[in-house]
Amino acid sequence: MDIRTINESVSVAPQILPADLAAIAAAGFRTVVNNRPDDEESGQPSGEAISAAAAAAGLRYRAIPVGRAGIGEAELDAMADALTPAGGPVLAFCRSGTRSCHLWALAAARAGRDPGLLQAQAGQAGYDLAGLRPTLDRLAARP
Repeated sequence: MDIRTINESVSVAPQILPADLAAIAAAGFRTVVNNRPDDEESGQPSGEAISAAAAAAGLRYRAIPVGRAGIGEAELDAMADALTPAGGPVLAFCRSGTRSCHLWALAAARAGRDPGLLQAQAGQAGYDLAGLRPTLDRLAARP
């Protein structure tokens, strides 16, 4: 597994497997967020299989698929909801980790977090948010 820590409460990863969930729980995560639509590519484990393995490992599971339509208000609301009551670190995953990182950053900016800090945290994890920066700034400035 390639888990990349964004901050003390959120990490992202490329596709995880059901067999990974016990190790994810042992690493201290409390919630797993799946940002991949089912059947995005051949051979990908289903959300149902990941959900069942998460439950068996004592983890909360949330499915917030981000497909070709991209990230909208519904996805931002769902991600904010998944992060708020998590009760411990959250691991979000997608095909490469990029969508999960983008969704986290956009939800955090909308909640008023500093876009510069979000960009720096993502950068330390290997994700470039430069293209999202204008949107992060706009979201953070909303009343």
